[in-house]
Amino acid sequence: MRMTRIDWILLPILVGVLAGVVIGAFLLAGFIGLGVLGLIIGLMAQRIELEKDGAVSHSMTTSLYAEQFKARERMSRAEKAGHRAETQTLLKWLFPAKVVSAGLIILGFGLFFLFQHP
Repeated sequence: MRMTRIDWILLPILVGVLAGVVIGAFLLAGFIGLGVLGLIIGLMAQRIELEKDGAVSHSMTTSLYAEQFKARERMSRAEKAGHRAETQTLLKWLFPAKVVSAGLIILGFGLFFLFQHP
């Protein structure tokens, strides 16, 4: 994953916002808040990864899923390559989100159980 200039410019802002959210969750609910925040981030990242090709698993979207599948079948090779490249670009940011999620879950629930049990 190669970072562009704008990524390097926005990285301190992202880290600052994440630090603020983590501190807020800790002050609001303690270590359990960090674990829950990690679970929320992880569930959002997993849902984004599941829906990368379109809508999934809902009774209202069965026809929508079929329509998306037919539209993908009608795409030219160039359009398919463009869609694949766009999807890969979108999904490249999920790995850091999953790492942050795992870290918050381990830190939050681990320290919660460490300090709650004698």
